[in-house]
Amino acid sequence: MALPTDAGLRNTYALAVLRITVRIFFLIFAEYKVFGTEFTLHGGFQFWINKFLEGGVYPFMAPVLRGFVLPHATAFAFLTAYGELAIGLGLVIGFWVRPASVAGLLLMLALLFSSDYPGPHAAFWQYFGASLSHSVFALCFVAFLAGRADVVWSVRSARKKSAQSQPDPNQ
Repeated sequence: MALPTDAGLRNTYALAVLRITVRIFFLIFAEYKVFGTEFTLHGGFQFWINKFLEGGVYPFMAPVLRGFVLPHATAFAFLTAYGELAIGLGLVIGFWVRPASVAGLLLMLALLFSSDYPGPHAAFWQYFGASLSHSVFALCFVAFLAGRADVVWSVRSARKKSAQSQPDPNQ
């Protein structure tokens, strides 16, 4: 496949490649949670929340995790599992890219503030280093929201092409 010469079109294809790559990660993240029961029904979610609380949670998130998330852990486990699946499917289909990106950004911010705190005396740069696993995905979702990640290689673009190729019955 030859790359288009138009810079905007190249960026559109690059964004589509990034969208599809992020989709692969989210489908992998969701797979063991949705098709297994360890995360949702047998304490896997609670294990991770407790691990976050032991070290890594931003101070303002600790009461939220202890007082709201842990008492409703099973519901949040299913919400996380099926939320990741919905994000992955939304990105692969390319039809719900914007809603999937909003959900993905919110999930990444929740995870970032729940697990990536480097400590009160950390150097400023360590906040960014500690958050790479979540901030990179968050930036991808911001790019999907700011750009048009669904213009190529998506259900939306296929439907648009199909509609354009259909002859007008009124003519």
